[in-house]
Amino acid sequence: MLTTQLQDSARERLHETYKHLHRTPELSMQEHRTAEFIEARLSELGIDSFRCGGTGVVGVLRNGEGPVVGFRADTDGLPIQEDTGAEYASSARGTLTDGTEVPVMHGCGHDTHVATALAAAELLVGQLGAWAGTVVWIFQPGEETAEGAVAMVADGLWERAPKPEIVLGQHVFPAAPAGSIGLASGPAMALADSLRITLAGKQSHGSQPQDAIDPIVQGAHIITRLQTIVSRELSPQTPAVVTCGTFHAGLKENIIPASAEFTLNIRTLTPEVREQVLGAVARIVNAEAAASGAPAPRIEELTRFPRLYNDPESTEQVRAALAAELGADKIVEIPTAMGSEDFGHLADSIGVPCVYWFFGAYPADHPSPAVNHSPFFLPDIEPTLTTGVRAAVSALGHYLATDGSK
Repeated sequence: MLTTQLQDSARERLHETYKHLHRTPELSMQEHRTAEFIEARLSELGIDSFRCGGTGVVGVLRNGEGPVVGFRADTDGLPIQEDTGAEYASSARGTLTDGTEVPVMHGCGHDTHVATALAAAELLVGQLGAWAGTVVWIFQPGEETAEGAVAMVADGLWERAPKPEIVLGQHVFPAAPAGSIGLASGPAMALADSLRITLAGKQSHGSQPQDAIDPIVQGAHIITRLQTIVSRELSPQTPAVVTCGTFHAGLKENIIPASAEFTLNIRTLTPEVREQVLGAVARIVNAEAAASGAPAPRIEELTRFPRLYNDPESTEQVRAALAAELGADKIVEIPTAMGSEDFGHLADSIGVPCVYWFFGAYPADHPSPAVNHSPFFLPDIEPTLTTGVRAAVSALGHYLATDGSK
């Protein structure tokens, strides 16, 4: 039977791996040093690997005949100035695609994902007699921008690696107490779409509005009316979010500008509702522009996150394995999260199930736990990291066990 217990030396290596990754984050699809670090560690463990999707790394751990299971850990950081005060805090810098230099931080815990996956791989390598099959370790770039999973699949991930019967993944999460697991069956996270909308107007002096087509007024009407999609076009039992996150227009208070630009973030739980909401957005934007006598606006897609659907049957099997490892009281049923992930594409692209869970980041009595994407986000190292390792190994062990415990 697979053990999930780390020896002191392995636990120390886990901590040092995490601290190294935390100090050296890289932006989405730019994870070059991170990929090299992962490749080196996989090589030390005797696991064959290959690059996929640019800065993605795939390790294939073969151990005789048996099931094939995928396990994903995302690798990218965020453009955030860290403010945790930790001795291993990041001072890294990166460059956005528009050339802007920004600070970079592992503000979503992807460093914990990589560190725990590598530690789990080490445990499996050390116990080859206790399991059989193949683990495909997917170290995926670009989760924050929804680029990475698509890039890896497009680059032949499932032609170059064995096709799994299931793909597993996990995420550190401040809402769950450290040492516990949060798990949802069915829709686990939302589909998400981000749009940039550019409105055309006609510039004029602020004292002569009759000579203008005001894109600011046009935009104000659009943004207000967009809120009626959820409140008036969807059933009250249908979750959805339409958020305007930015609005930019004009340079001076006495000039009506020639254009305005705003961005939207849209969250839905099913493909059908996604298309309904996106259709309503386009209809409202174009209709309000027409009502203003303005030229047609431009609607651009920025990001598009797929669904993350936890297969119910597989979820119950993983839940049982996690409960056997950590205790049934440590497994918490959680509602569907309106946050988004591109993990689901790895499984959906080949028509296999997936299961994705959350492991806690802070003690239950923590007075003010920082949320993901906060400059203060810093999970307690323990029991957070060992919980992530134990969860990964026990879930994998359910599919790979040779003692009949599956």
